[in-house]
Amino acid sequence: MRTSPGRPALRFGERALTYGQLADTAGALAARIGGAPRVALWATPTLETAVGTVAALLAGVPVVPLNPKTGERELAHILADSAPALVLAAAGDELPAALRAVERIDINATATATAPTGPLPVPAGPEPEPAAPAMIVYTSGTTGPPKGAVLPRRAIAASLDAVADAWEWTGDDVLVHGLPLFHVHGLIIGVLGPLRRGGALRHLGRFSVDGVARELADGGTMLFGVPTMYHRLAESLDGDPALVKALAGARLLVSGSAALPLPDHTRITTATGRRVVERYGMTETLMNTSVRVDDPRPRPGSVGVPLPGVELRLVDEAGAAVAAYDGETIGEIQVRGTNLFSGYLNRPEATAAAFDGDWFRTGDMAVRDADGAVRIVGRKATDLIKSGGYKIGAGEIENALLDHPGVREAAVTGEPDPDLGERVVAWIVPADADPGARPSPEELEAHVARQLSPHKRPREVRFLDALPRNDMGKIMKRALSAGAAGS
Repeated sequence: MRTSPGRPALRFGERALTYGQLADTAGALAARIGGAPRVALWATPTLETAVGTVAALLAGVPVVPLNPKTGERELAHILADSAPALVLAAAGDELPAALRAVERIDINATATATAPTGPLPVPAGPEPEPAAPAMIVYTSGTTGPPKGAVLPRRAIAASLDAVADAWEWTGDDVLVHGLPLFHVHGLIIGVLGPLRRGGALRHLGRFSVDGVARELADGGTMLFGVPTMYHRLAESLDGDPALVKALAGARLLVSGSAALPLPDHTRITTATGRRVVERYGMTETLMNTSVRVDDPRPRPGSVGVPLPGVELRLVDEAGAAVAAYDGETIGEIQVRGTNLFSGYLNRPEATAAAFDGDWFRTGDMAVRDADGAVRIVGRKATDLIKSGGYKIGAGEIENALLDHPGVREAAVTGEPDPDLGERVVAWIVPADADPGARPSPEELEAHVARQLSPHKRPREVRFLDALPRNDMGKIMKRALSAGAAGS
């Protein structure tokens, strides 16, 4: 983070800090929280969240980012589990009752008239060890209460440097994004990434197509988003020449957190000449793979190759390594490297169960192409469907369905079947809301059978008005049920 103090660092709407001003504000806060065993951070999409994060890193104090939309029961669990000594929040933020028992410190993100002339200050005391915890980020809790993944300083540094290598990220880059700031993608890669390179971040506060077009047209060079954001951009391209020009002028477009549907890849590349680069990571591992910016081949549907410092393998159900790089043989992704978390806070049993030796079990299922590139086909728990003696990945069926002009959104699940073991069920949001205009189930089943193979076709099609999604735009397949169907 050593760069010119007058250089732009962070901008959230009309509010901005240079590197010198960030040193001033974050350094002052670091002095106030130094020595605390752990602090919580009310992680709104604001300048205060960025300043609070930098301050905690400067002070060597582990920080627990809190999603402001977390429900009362889940928040109470996180607070009891992490036991923060302090909570950091923007002045004026009203905190839930569960947080009012924790001592509060308001974050001052207002720049002073005279900014310091040096780099960010080094806090008093010894430099934190690389293995020291930097953040405790809670998982989404889809299989039980959220678990706190302890992320050491070395893991954050390793991941940021690895993606910088893959994306040729430099201090000249200006990153634009509107992601939430309580998770790896938005906060660690999206805020600390630019600062580690000495570049700039422009956060939209909330994602909007107009905001993306404005900031990219005004010097933004990189865009981070999730598939729902890129879908909205793709749908807006036909009637928005300014958006086309802005995306065409960007150096790098990055999508993550879920697979970007092939039709959106195609629409964006066709209109702008720019491809969207996908990467793969998770809370416990930070970043694992990415399509490299210097890879000349189009890679829709691929999350690229392992990043520097990351070892990756696929294993079969018996735990044996999958040797085939044939684009067909499915295995669970396991990774190891300096990018890994230290363990789950207060959960030694869960930590032990998450590892196969020193390999972390991701629970994600994938195939590898001949050159080692990874294509994820879904989650082991929800997206690997065993039907009629075949192992089927839900992701490839979803992409085939999305290639049909009558489909706006699609999710695929497996349900028990007395004959097949599991049958493939497709959940469809049609492109046209008029029930008379939507494709028939038979048409969609035949479409998949032609695109892939007959045994992968849906055996049942259910139509919905919308798919259930979480804050990051990921489809919550466990929430799908027969009672949720629109018809």
